[in-house]
Amino acid sequence: MNTFRISRLSMAVRGALLLAVLPLSAVAQDTASEDVKTLDRVEVTGSRIKTAEAEGLVPVQRITRADIDRSGLTSVGDVIQALTGSGSALNTKFNSSGNFGFPPDGSGVGAGSAQADLRHLGSKRVLVLVDGIRWVNEASASGVGASTDLNTIPLAIIDRIEVLEDGASSLYGSDAIAGVINIITRKDFDGVSLSVQYGGYGEGDGETGSIDLAWGKNTDRANFFAGISYTDQQEIFARDRAQSSFPVPGTGVAFGSSATPTGRFIFTDPNTGVTYDLTPNTGNNNPVFDPTQTGCVRTDGYHCFATADRFNFSQFNLLLTPSERLGVFGQARFQFSDSTSGYAKLLYNRRESTNQAAPEPMFLGPEAGTGNPISDGMFISRFNPFNPFGFDLDGRLSTPAANRNLILIGRRPIEGGARVFEQQVDTWYFGAGLEGVFDAGQRTLYWDVNVAFSENKAEQTNFGSYDIRNIALALGDPAACAAVAGCTPLNIFDGPGTITPAMLAWISPVVRDRSKNELALFTANLSGSLFELPAGSVDFATGIEHRRLDGSYTPDQLTIDGFYNGVPSLPTQGDYDVSELYFEVNLPVFADTAWGDRLDFTVAGRYSDYSTGISEFTPKYGLRWQLAEEFVLRASFAEGFRAPSIGELFGSASRFDAQINDPCSTPLLNPGLAGNCATLGVPANYQQPNPQISVTTGGNDQLDPEFADSFTAGFIWSPSFLEESAVAERVDLEVTFYRHEVEGAIQAIDAQTQLNLCVQTLDPLYCSGITRAATGGINGFNNRLTNLGSISTDGFDVDLFWTFPQTDIGQFKFGWRNTFVGEYEAFGAAGQRQPQGPGIEVVDSAIPEWTSNTTLDWTLGNWTAAWTMRHISELREDCGRAVSFAVCSNPATSTNILEATTFNDMQVGYRFDAINDLRLTFGVNNVFDKDPPICLSCSLNGYDASTYDIPGGRFFYLRAEMKF
Repeated sequence: MNTFRISRLSMAVRGALLLAVLPLSAVAQDTASEDVKTLDRVEVTGSRIKTAEAEGLVPVQRITRADIDRSGLTSVGDVIQALTGSGSALNTKFNSSGNFGFPPDGSGVGAGSAQADLRHLGSKRVLVLVDGIRWVNEASASGVGASTDLNTIPLAIIDRIEVLEDGASSLYGSDAIAGVINIITRKDFDGVSLSVQYGGYGEGDGETGSIDLAWGKNTDRANFFAGISYTDQQEIFARDRAQSSFPVPGTGVAFGSSATPTGRFIFTDPNTGVTYDLTPNTGNNNPVFDPTQTGCVRTDGYHCFATADRFNFSQFNLLLTPSERLGVFGQARFQFSDSTSGYAKLLYNRRESTNQAAPEPMFLGPEAGTGNPISDGMFISRFNPFNPFGFDLDGRLSTPAANRNLILIGRRPIEGGARVFEQQVDTWYFGAGLEGVFDAGQRTLYWDVNVAFSENKAEQTNFGSYDIRNIALALGDPAACAAVAGCTPLNIFDGPGTITPAMLAWISPVVRDRSKNELALFTANLSGSLFELPAGSVDFATGIEHRRLDGSYTPDQLTIDGFYNGVPSLPTQGDYDVSELYFEVNLPVFADTAWGDRLDFTVAGRYSDYSTGISEFTPKYGLRWQLAEEFVLRASFAEGFRAPSIGELFGSASRFDAQINDPCSTPLLNPGLAGNCATLGVPANYQQPNPQISVTTGGNDQLDPEFADSFTAGFIWSPSFLEESAVAERVDLEVTFYRHEVEGAIQAIDAQTQLNLCVQTLDPLYCSGITRAATGGINGFNNRLTNLGSISTDGFDVDLFWTFPQTDIGQFKFGWRNTFVGEYEAFGAAGQRQPQGPGIEVVDSAIPEWTSNTTLDWTLGNWTAAWTMRHISELREDCGRAVSFAVCSNPATSTNILEATTFNDMQVGYRFDAINDLRLTFGVNNVFDKDPPICLSCSLNGYDASTYDIPGGRFFYLRAEMKF
């Protein structure tokens, strides 16, 4: 991690701010219009029909350039995640890195990326388009991603974002179950614009700066646009906020790691049969072991391991991860004739990001449960010059069980420093096409053909990890170590500072993992009017699309060989192609009758044929009933599907280290399970040694597609009696009911749920694949993908927009967006209920029953101002093993309440007409420095990073924009 970038960034951004306020002589004009027009056609997200009547058929939320600027955010992902209908998705507040391991879907962790989730159905069920063309999935450098990294799209090139909050597989193909995000780039732009922003948190850290430069040129027959965007976000350490400075807030080190700098040693003395759980006394770097002291009253160099000895790994974690992004984009459009035009686009984007974790632990012995036979079957020779016990510590499976005396060693070599994971992600995109119009009789038809090639390639370099093969050799027979060049006997027994540089050199590799996703596609579309009915024109769209997807993940050779001490994985490679044909027809049923102004019925369908053997047809039906000019009813029903991704189909066996509470760990939270725990071979006094349990995950080439039904119904009302009245220029009320049902959802059963059900029922359906060591600890946990039972969710969106009349004190605009989740249920293939639900926080994600964004805009001459309120309703979570601590709000029910939270943002700006329309904007996000509610079940930093601002999250920024 480069800690000196801040000075370079500060100089660059402050210098640009100074430049921006200098008088410049040119004038710019941004001619971008609200609708994109190409040869007089209108493009509407949610319909393929290129006519103005198609607008309003489905619920589409538009995020304008002004909305983006008002947010003060510098990432597309952060903008999308702020929507009320968004669910939990990865962003740069997650310190997710290679030490977490690999989720079951084979997509990897996606460290440093920003994803989008709509309706809490997961980011892989959201389709991302750029100018209506499918965008490539991310390469996470730890798997083959099934989601789009929105950080691959520079914010500077965006004109607006359209979010379709409805199923759309019939129009756009696989993945569009929860909705579609269509990012519309700038096109008609003449002149040069410069935007510079610099900000930081009130605690004096997390500095973020961006520089965006755009150039455009319009002629009679062509227009050109080029943009370059640079963003640099600095890190914040978890130790710099009280809430994130311990593994679980309010519990000290109770949930810290048992792998400590002094070491934890659980073994049986082969001479006496006594089992010990010891750690060296603090400050004793040459502890002496006295085998005659068999209890915890000791006078030698050791004491029995206790809670106070656990390691606080949070001190090394990041609360906000650093991210540096550079994007370059260009496009050209040329009108060859009055009826034909063409375009070409090129984008390159680089992201360099970093995650950091505590020094990598060495867990050795059968209780380690790492899944690595070298670690779990470790042998430490009595001849090792640092072994203080005088006998072998033997965990080898080849040794008779009665003679195996090593149970667990946990040593945290802080001498090697923190684990640092540096990602470099490169995205290339090229697209080109022709579009035009022609007359067929009395009808005008629109056509276009498009090709696109895109690649997302990632490399992750890992510093601070270890070679377990070399560790084993250095802990074994010194004679065998001496026979290998460079091998140095390893001292893990004498506490911090006793692992020398020579020892580290022998066991410390640099690990490099790589992954890649490629997408090539061709589309051809035709749209226009078929014939006239009494109520109007019957409009249609039809087209074909062919896509080829290719993905691969290549871990470091050390990992492939099984010698990586960290999270193991194997290579993944796969590809498939799909050919599709779609149609859409809009039928006007009546117009200008007693039944209303207009009724339109739409029907669409898409046939998809995959090289993997999947063939599906997905229809969609819609109704738009305009009862009056001011009131519209609309409804839609769509069937959808999502084909398994490359990672889900071909992902190889890997590991994920999950935060899991073993129900059989004493003290038992449910004493009634004691008998079942004994049946599973768990001793009565067993205590879970580590809060993380290693879970084996992987793909499944027998997976079926997911199938979905989506239904929406609602109305738009723009009351005419308020329009141009004393209290309003315009008022719009939009209400939408939504329901999504997903059958055969591709995911693994929640690991905590699987373990709970295993202990509660002893059913092999849940217990199969979960194994325990003789001491009771889980040393094997198989949690593979399957077509899970079902997911269903419903709720309402209620949006109100009120534009007040212009007055002497300016004009106000009020916007209030709300999402109410009524139901969310997920069931496993055998009917087991998953823990997610409305008002529930679980697995680092939340489903609030109510989320709301309220904005009040004000303009007066050259002045602008805005105040935004972001509200998240109350949530509840299981306290887990934190139930005995005061931080658990309701110990009687083991429930912790995450209170309703409201964040306030403000912004004020002024435009200097005499200085080339220079606009200076000052803003504060989280004005009152509201901390997020404490989360006891979240894996890191004591809060839900996908739902809330960070602790100490008041963020100040200054932006200067100039056009010339």
